[in-house]
Amino acid sequence: MVKQTAGRDQLGDFAPKFAQLNDDILFGEVWNREEKLSLRDRSLVTVVSLMAQGLVDSSFQYHLISAKNNGITKEEIAEILTHAAFYAGWPKAWAAFKMAKDVWTEEAQEGNERESHERNMLFPIGKPNSGFAQYFTGQSYLARLSAEQVGIFNVTFEPGCRNNWHIHHAASGGGQILICVGGRGYYQEWGKEAQELNPGDVVDIPVGVKHWHGAAPDSWFSHLAVEVPGAEISNEWLEAVDDASYGCLK
Repeated sequence: MVKQTAGRDQLGDFAPKFAQLNDDILFGEVWNREEKLSLRDRSLVTVVSLMAQGLVDSSFQYHLISAKNNGITKEEIAEILTHAAFYAGWPKAWAAFKMAKDVWTEEAQEGNERESHERNMLFPIGKPNSGFAQYFTGQSYLARLSAEQVGIFNVTFEPGCRNNWHIHHAASGGGQILICVGGRGYYQEWGKEAQELNPGDVVDIPVGVKHWHGAAPDSWFSHLAVEVPGAEISNEWLEAVDDASYGCLK
């Protein structure tokens, strides 16, 4: 879920109506219509639109950072800007690449940290969790370990990544068990304090409990997600964990 206050922060006194339209309509409503387009797709459209106009300013940098956070990789942004260059103009692409290169330069170090994290685990981190990216803040990875009798998946979160608040439902049985296998993370139930998770910790999540889990701000984190068998199982995805609440965690 996208929340924006830049309009009110920068123009609230000078142009309150513009600020309200920016924060509440553009970002509050249009960007959050994920049933129509994912955040990743909206980032792609926005980056190309701004590049086509030659608007490679601070707002373009903001949208590049958002694109990266919404799951667009270094290889993908390079291909996107290269493709758009033939339609928007070569000089505009050069300007866009200069800024995109700065935004994605951290990936080399992140790649080393990811490799180190994976070497210290028994399980692979798998592939980018693109099928559920709209329900995560930041990049996550998924490796299916077993689906024969009980579903068991290794879920890995980059530093700062967490899933949205969500609830597991079932007519009978159901729920989920988390077994922490690497790094440091957090688990929180609605109305309770977040609890730190480390390798060896186990969390039993019953049905009907609103909760989230993910990495600490400064650490990669992996847990096995064990699906408890049940009847009429479903997962209800809710709002994202806001930056203010998550930012209080260490």
